[in-house]
Amino acid sequence: MTRQHLTLKKSLGQHFLHDENICHKIITALQQRPFQKLLEIGSGAGAITKYLLEIKDIDLKIVEIDEEKVEFLQKTYPSLQNKIIHQDFLAMEKPFEETFTVIGNFPYNISSQILFKILDWRKDIGFAIGMFQKEVAQRIAAKEGNKTYGVLSVLVQAFFTVEYLFEVQEQSFYPPPKVKSAVIRLIPRTENLALKSEKYFFLLVKTAFNQRRKTLRNAVRGLFDPEALQGNIFDKRAEQLTINDFASLTWQMK
Repeated sequence: MTRQHLTLKKSLGQHFLHDENICHKIITALQQRPFQKLLEIGSGAGAITKYLLEIKDIDLKIVEIDEEKVEFLQKTYPSLQNKIIHQDFLAMEKPFEETFTVIGNFPYNISSQILFKILDWRKDIGFAIGMFQKEVAQRIAAKEGNKTYGVLSVLVQAFFTVEYLFEVQEQSFYPPPKVKSAVIRLIPRTENLALKSEKYFFLLVKTAFNQRRKTLRNAVRGLFDPEALQGNIFDKRAEQLTINDFASLTWQMK
């Protein structure tokens, strides 16, 4: 079976990356930081995988849900023997005991879920590089005051520094998606946020943005005592608050 004969499955959001220049840019961005163990999410037809196999002295694992693609990868790249995890990434256990790096051309239909899984594993992530739909990448990197700033922006930036690396045109894929793409890099923050608890932080952020048009006072009323809600910060809307603002507010939650 050749790459041209592979079936594209819309249900899995498959678009094959075929632009070698973009592949090289992704690999260059990956190698700008040291890593030992690497997980590629969704190898597809192996556009990035073939270059990962050339990197010396790393422990590489690949997770791929599609059986046809697994068979293709095994036949095309025999050195992938025992490196492929044939499973749904969203259901898999951590692939390594030690710190590891994540890379992938992420299926757009589950890219937010992939991010939340990376957040769950954040204490074990050295860094991550991923291709996202451009709008999602912009949302992840957005700063307060921007209309695209939201739950993803705050929760990801609370634990990672987001680097918006470069954009990718539709023609770099087969078939071309209807949207542009962008590659970002996530690097763990060196300083921990001063939170009362991560549980409170996640709850506050999600509740605040759930009614983003309302002032914070109305959006998160149930999470605070009436006295606390008198503070001036509650006159603002969620998109006006910095990540540190959200962190500080967790100490006042009931």
